[in-house]
Amino acid sequence: MKIIDILNNKKMSLSFEVFPPKKESGFESVKLATEEIAKCKPAFMSVTYGAGGGTSQYTLDIAKNINESYNVPTLAHLTCVSSSKATVKQRIADLQAAGIENVMALRGDLTPELEASDPSTWDYRHAIELIRDIKESGSDFCIGAACYPEVHPESVNQRDDLLHLKEKVEAGADFLTTQMFFDNNLFFNFLYKLRDTGVECPVLPGIMPITNANQVARAIKLSGSFMPQRFKSLVDYFGNDPEAMKQAGIAYATDQIIDLYANGITNVHVYSMNKPDIAQAIMNNLSAILGKDFA
Repeated sequence: MKIIDILNNKKMSLSFEVFPPKKESGFESVKLATEEIAKCKPAFMSVTYGAGGGTSQYTLDIAKNINESYNVPTLAHLTCVSSSKATVKQRIADLQAAGIENVMALRGDLTPELEASDPSTWDYRHAIELIRDIKESGSDFCIGAACYPEVHPESVNQRDDLLHLKEKVEAGADFLTTQMFFDNNLFFNFLYKLRDTGVECPVLPGIMPITNANQVARAIKLSGSFMPQRFKSLVDYFGNDPEAMKQAGIAYATDQIIDLYANGITNVHVYSMNKPDIAQAIMNNLSAILGKDFA
């Protein structure tokens, strides 16, 4: 099933993101964790792609297993900055052969080796080039792309960022998924400005439950996310008590999701970090809400 069809269905839904192992020795434990999340029956699951493409086969294997064994639609991430045109062509063919219908087209993180190299030697510099190649490949993928409610770290300003997003959609992206955010007002403001540029495709808000105080610094480093004072107070008060912090983090994420639903957003994506207990807890918190028609 294509993600765009799920997003166009005006029923409140939840999806989860998981990631592949870094090494073969960790494959079985990650596979089991993703299967437990699949048992929650989310609208779909996305499977990330390791820096430099080193876990591409694991991404494919996990996405295929979830799709075939649990009948949960999957969205396979595909990055391009470290890849050649030939490599991307082969990965597109592999995804098609595996029956994957949805691709998240991303530039990918710049590794130290890439940053030290000459960009003129790269086959890909931006996600939009990958989106165009996927469209021109003759495949029939539903294509997702990333967006940043708080501006991409490499963008000059938000206006330029929004115009680049518009180019991604015009190149063939069917929907956008946001980087994590912790203040819903930032998302609503971003969505208003994006619509003002003429972009009308679905925008999937990304929510990360922070259940460990140590995650805060990493989340800020990865996304530059603004941390509201009420969230900082939560971490200050509960951060030294692991069980209390976990429960509080799940409650905060649930509150964000409910607020998004209450303001007309029907689909929310959760960065579940391969943690089935967190995914299940959020699903339980929303059990009477999920599946409702948005009136």
